[in-house]
Amino acid sequence: MPSTAGSTRPTNAPKRPELPDRVRRFGAAERMVHRATGILMLLCLASAACLYLGPLAQLVGRRFLVATVHKWTGILLPLPLLLGLLSAEFRADLRRLNRFAPYDREWLRAVRRRWTWPEARPAGKFNAGQKLFAGWIAGAVLVMAATGLLMWFRGLLPFVSRTSAIFVHDVLAWAIALVLYGHLRKAFQDPEARRGMRTGYVSRAWAQRHHARWLSRDRTDS
Repeated sequence: MPSTAGSTRPTNAPKRPELPDRVRRFGAAERMVHRATGILMLLCLASAACLYLGPLAQLVGRRFLVATVHKWTGILLPLPLLLGLLSAEFRADLRRLNRFAPYDREWLRAVRRRWTWPEARPAGKFNAGQKLFAGWIAGAVLVMAATGLLMWFRGLLPFVSRTSAIFVHDVLAWAIALVLYGHLRKAFQDPEARRGMRTGYVSRAWAQRHHARWLSRDRTDS
């Protein structure tokens, strides 16, 4: 018999089949985009805190280094998303996030009325809250990048315009910090959702309970 030592899996081998109790939720590209964006966002916010909060600024010091980290993490924030567009799976998820369905309005109505049972909050692969969060954070990042560049290249604008950019940048930074806190809080309340982003797979029971419309249909279009 020929030796199998050192053999590798063929490049055209099929994907690992799903087990009866689990569902593939995210591919490698989607997880890497989420991870890279999260790291850049946290670095950007942490460096901003070290620049603008007096006690932290005194504790950390190295203001030029911190300012450089803050500038470049802000500039690089859109890069993971742009690279993710090379992945068909990631593009499919972007289409889902940008498409509101009638049942998303039911989800929002249930949230307003504080209905917590899963049947009252129908969802596809992403619920309405996740869609709103994705859209809001994408717009906020673009505004932060634009106002940050206006502050960086201060000689290109009159004083009033730069002052306005600083005001918008600072207010939006606090808003982003609060929204991210809510996002992280929700994530820590749902270990299965975190496992899905970490490993790519979730339990079928969890998917049926919280994303039944995604599980019950062809998962490429829900």
